[in-house]
Amino acid sequence: MADADDRFGPMDLSTFLISLASNVSVHLDPNHKAYDPTLAKQTIDILEMLEAKTAGNRTAEEEKLLAGLLYQTRLAYCDAVKK
Repeated sequence: MADADDRFGPMDLSTFLISLASNVSVHLDPNHKAYDPTLAKQTIDILEMLEAKTAGNRTAEEEKLLAGLLYQTRLAYCDAVKK
């Protein structure tokens, strides 16, 4: 049986950011039991805080990933609250 590191790979900034963005998606899905737009907004705020706190310390790939995740999660949040 594979241990957790083999199944999920090493934890790095990109993996952490993707995990947070996935949580936003779950909290914005009205068909999911974890639906909670307030928690989605809080997680977006965490992504924004990480953007500020890690400025100047991200690779180009991490920079692009974070910008894309913030764009996608903000858009999804705005769409969800409009409904």
